[in-house]
Amino acid sequence: MTDDRRWPHSPDPQTDVVIDAKGLRALAHPVRVQLIGLLRKNGPSTATKLAEQLGLNSGATSYHLRQLAASGFVAEDTERGNARDRWWKSVHQVTWWTDSSLAEEDPEAALGYLRSIVAAHTLVAQTALNAYETMTPEWRQAMDFSDMVLQLTPEEARDLAGEMSAVIARYRRIDPGGPVPEGTDRVAVIVQVLPEPQGVDDDASEDRS
Repeated sequence: MTDDRRWPHSPDPQTDVVIDAKGLRALAHPVRVQLIGLLRKNGPSTATKLAEQLGLNSGATSYHLRQLAASGFVAEDTERGNARDRWWKSVHQVTWWTDSSLAEEDPEAALGYLRSIVAAHTLVAQTALNAYETMTPEWRQAMDFSDMVLQLTPEEARDLAGEMSAVIARYRRIDPGGPVPEGTDRVAVIVQVLPEPQGVDDDASEDRS
């Protein structure tokens, strides 16, 4: 999650982490964002298993896990691991970015983090499309890739994001260690409210003048 002013609730200290300057720099890498996502979604795992899922070697994955651990995002799961097979777990379930001044203090890290988020979102969509042919007709019909362009003020855009978050919050979240209700499957919901840079559509600009 991002700026807490856009959402109808606040970070939960039991499950959420509010990103700081150190955390922002640690997450300015797409592999690390993907690793946290896998651990939060699937539960504890080893560097070898995570590497297989991401198409990386275990050495690179271990390095990124250690960097995440140094910043407090992941930790060793000592109940599962041993001297030869270290297991890792996510310390939090949700990441919040509530301090917009961090982008001014370290714009390179901020942009790197946001690019990592976009890369992770793109991977989710690509993975779903790769499985399209084997999906049931019901899930094919449930998929949605809609997009639309609105004319909004910044305040209206924040309100829109908050209202969408409130709707999503009514539905069942994934519990990696809990039971799976019959008839359900995992669904990725990606919300993007993106201001369009001026001059993107010159023809449209001329039509409005």
